[in-house]
Amino acid sequence: MEKILQQALEYGKQYTPIGKVASYIPELHKSSQSDLGIYIKTLDGKGYGVGAYDKKFTIQSISKVIVLTLALMDKGCEKVFKKVGVEATGDPFNSIVRLELKHLQKPLNPMINAGAIATTSLIHGKNGTEQILRILEFAKLLSDNPEVDINQEVYESEIKTGDRNRSLAYFMKSSGVIEGDVESLIEVYFKQCSIEMTCQDLARIGAIYSNNGLCPKTHRQLIPKTICRMVMAIMTTCGLYDASGEFAVRVGIPAKSGVGGGILAAVPNKLGIGVYGPALDEKGNSVGGVEMLAYLADRLDLSIF
Repeated sequence: MEKILQQALEYGKQYTPIGKVASYIPELHKSSQSDLGIYIKTLDGKGYGVGAYDKKFTIQSISKVIVLTLALMDKGCEKVFKKVGVEATGDPFNSIVRLELKHLQKPLNPMINAGAIATTSLIHGKNGTEQILRILEFAKLLSDNPEVDINQEVYESEIKTGDRNRSLAYFMKSSGVIEGDVESLIEVYFKQCSIEMTCQDLARIGAIYSNNGLCPKTHRQLIPKTICRMVMAIMTTCGLYDASGEFAVRVGIPAKSGVGGGILAAVPNKLGIGVYGPALDEKGNSVGGVEMLAYLADRLDLSIF
């Protein structure tokens, strides 16, 4: 396995020079474009990693998977999907245009920013402090890492520059999709995006999803099976923004990317994968990361299709 991973790493490295590190969040722009790493966690407890697999990075939109799962566990499917849809989109992840269409009246899916903000608003808690604590504790539980925390520098960078997300939230407040204080909600959203992990952490989370919500290490059912499968389906159709269809055809693995360069992937009944490569393509996905996953899917026959 390590030999194949090393080959995948070398293959992915060919593509990192054509990507660009995210610049609209100043702290993310400090990342090294050449960094690339991957870690695999099998359901029998074995782990394999190469490259920058132990380097910390903020998970950004990968947090949407964790928060959607928690919201479904908190509120149930009916209430969650009353506020956010499950349809794929051909628009950029931070687009506002679909919210203006009267026949939609809610974000298309929980993996774009508008849908994720709406989903975050559904997390149980008396206030934003309780909500982010519950999200963080759930992230620690799934990753089996009590040291997982929020990167304060990235959070402060996001809170200063996140006007597009604020506009999405205020628009949804005006249309009744979200309730409560918008600024408090946005703080929670920026904090969840600023949660810091490694490829190993993501791979452990991926292994739980690949195992129908059952933790391979403790054999505890951390996520109800029906919710786990639902989230995996949404990852497959919406997880890589407006490149999700191409990724499904080429790679065929349920996955979620983030503009910090991470990708969380889960191969049903087989393994979890964590990827890090901050050099992004024009749609916000890790260039080298996608290529590594495509290489592995081909070599190891990982596609679910």
